[in-house]
Amino acid sequence: MIRTATSLRAALAIGVSVAALAAAPAAAQDSTQTQTEAEAAENSGDIIVTARRRAESLRDVPIAVTAFTGAQLEAAGAIDITDIAATTPNVTLEVSRGTNSTLSAFIRGVGQQDPVGGFEAGVGIYLDDVYLNRPQAAVMDIYDVERVEVLRGPQGTLYGRNTIGGAVKYVTRRLSDDPSAMAKVTYGSYNQIDGIVSGSVPLGDTGLKVGGAFARLTRDGFGENTTTGLENYNKDIWAARGTLQYEPSSSAFFRLSGDYTLDNSNPRGGHRLIPGIVSGTPVLADVYDSRGALVTPKQRVKAYGGSFFAELKPANWLTFRSITGYRKDDTATPIDFDALPAVQVDVPSLYNNEQFSQEAQLLVNTGGLSLLTGLYYLDAKARTVFDVRLPGGVTALTFGDVKTDTVAIFGDATYDFSPQISVSVGGRYTWDNRKAQVLRQTFLGGGSPFFGGAGTLFATTSDFRGDGSFSKFTPRASVSFKPTPDHNIYASYSKGFKGGGFDPRGQSTACRTPAGAVCTPTQVYDFLSFDPETVDSYEVGYKASLFDNRLNFALAAFHAAYKDVQVPGSIGTTINGQQTFIGVTTNAGRARINGLEAEVNATLARDFAGTGSRVTLSGTAGYLDAKYTRFIDSRGIDVASRRRIQNTPDLTASGTLAASLPVGEGTLGASTTVSYRSDSQQFELRTPMLDQPGYALWDANLTYDINRNLTLGVHGRNLTDKRYIVSGYNFLSQNPDTGDFNRTAAGAYIPTLGTEGVLTAYYGNPRQVMFSITARY
Repeated sequence: MIRTATSLRAALAIGVSVAALAAAPAAAQDSTQTQTEAEAAENSGDIIVTARRRAESLRDVPIAVTAFTGAQLEAAGAIDITDIAATTPNVTLEVSRGTNSTLSAFIRGVGQQDPVGGFEAGVGIYLDDVYLNRPQAAVMDIYDVERVEVLRGPQGTLYGRNTIGGAVKYVTRRLSDDPSAMAKVTYGSYNQIDGIVSGSVPLGDTGLKVGGAFARLTRDGFGENTTTGLENYNKDIWAARGTLQYEPSSSAFFRLSGDYTLDNSNPRGGHRLIPGIVSGTPVLADVYDSRGALVTPKQRVKAYGGSFFAELKPANWLTFRSITGYRKDDTATPIDFDALPAVQVDVPSLYNNEQFSQEAQLLVNTGGLSLLTGLYYLDAKARTVFDVRLPGGVTALTFGDVKTDTVAIFGDATYDFSPQISVSVGGRYTWDNRKAQVLRQTFLGGGSPFFGGAGTLFATTSDFRGDGSFSKFTPRASVSFKPTPDHNIYASYSKGFKGGGFDPRGQSTACRTPAGAVCTPTQVYDFLSFDPETVDSYEVGYKASLFDNRLNFALAAFHAAYKDVQVPGSIGTTINGQQTFIGVTTNAGRARINGLEAEVNATLARDFAGTGSRVTLSGTAGYLDAKYTRFIDSRGIDVASRRRIQNTPDLTASGTLAASLPVGEGTLGASTTVSYRSDSQQFELRTPMLDQPGYALWDANLTYDINRNLTLGVHGRNLTDKRYIVSGYNFLSQNPDTGDFNRTAAGAYIPTLGTEGVLTAYYGNPRQVMFSITARY
């Protein structure tokens, strides 16, 4: 284990929800492209992206990137950010277990399943180049963004240390030079009622513009908590955003924005997959129903923040940017692991995050050289507090507090030796310092004082303070060959890493030497800490536009060497005769990930028979061969051949048929998408009933756009009403080699926490049909 360890523990992710909701009045930080230029590019099939922190054609970027324009997302009826995973190869975006708005993101087998403070995502989430470090409230609803970019593979040079799997970027529009307004109302299944209004206005000829937005999103539950009577999987969100933009000249741009979001949705209860071991309580018929009785603390997610962006161009070839961001969020959530009325494994929890970041960039574009250099600073802190309440009045309190300071310098240069050959090189050097406090206490006769419990302190099982520092260099290099402007063949190498740290759920007294003696302070440090993980990725790709942009495709093949893989886990165990909950984080030695990706878009008909109609067929496919090559378990045995990388299906695929036709004064559009994901595991060890077999989803959309001022839409999601598991909990005794559940002589499951057993699943959304009206001025 490590002697130096840090990790970002930020407080930033929650407020991103409203930023996406109200993106219409926001400004694109790293692109000077206007809305008219963006629309023209989209119509030509030449989407402009900022994957390398500068505006480029999607085809010219030597990175595997999937881009969704705002118009595409609206036409597809996208509800929230998890929807884009259906048509993005080798990407998993899901709602985390036991939450309404926390995101679990995986790209090419790299990501984060556990949202507890102290662990960091391997997929970076960005709002206009502001890094959002925590996954709380990152399951954001999609409205009026200019585009969303998904960058696959390590992005450690330009985007930092926690993007070893990739990055998801939300890019928003600059305010219009003319007054503008938009209002959208949606009504759908489960009494879904969504409303959003936004607008902006220039203040005379001063170059000053003001914009704002307000959103109200509601929906009844997909199911019911039969114990509390509360709706399960419901939605209750308020959101607002304001923007002040100043553009005194073409060489200066400033934007100040702030946002606030409040999520009052009910606790999301899980669905038990097995009857109660002792009580025999049967499994509920509806997978969206739950029986958990825990309702305190009251479910509530509140976040707010702001950013200031400045861009100066003292010369045509020189640009300076400053990006300042601050965010704060507070989450209170009750999670009933066992989903039963009795106290079995009940977890009231609090998450608090706060973050300040500052980034400065200098861009040079002269001759054949494009150079970007920069400096990044992050000051972040995160606190996690939760009880694990067990039968008989036993409570295990966990208090984890993490503080992180990060400084990084980076640079990336591209030189065009000729119109056909370009070479890019870059690197980032990061210095991290992390301080962590872990307090674990056992209370008897009730809960801990943190949650108003009246339990009596029985033992302090961890009172740990750790301080770690480390530094890392992450390089990148690529070469592109363009035999013609419409073809790009590239090869690249990139390195990514994710910081190490301390498991805030760790229990010091669980550390034992081989002889059974109590561990020394140094051994406890090693027991509660985990190493950074790294990825070395090699990729070749081919992007092309053929037949006057009627056929566009992108192909990629890659190999990744994944080292010191962080595998956070939580287990139930018995220590000194007392059942308890502890966190155990393993650094699996090595894994290798090979993969293929393909994205194709073909225009089958354009202005057919002079009607102005358009028919397109698009498809995506991703294949992963991901395997651990070294994985030492707690017994000291290499179990690599019996472990699988979590949340990583071997095959992802999608196909979309879309058509548009002028009708009357408007344009009628229709599309249908079928997406497929092969089977995947929730955890490294196979978990019967909880692991999701392969499945397909079918969506369809119909829109009527009247002169771009009024749009009517009908959108259907998951039209076959497929039931599929996206996350879950397991606290049953398992065979560490096969994953099969251990049983008593009578054939009963053996619980590791509580007496009734925990095997609880959370499901993706059922069939939904929505009607929308959007008016623009």
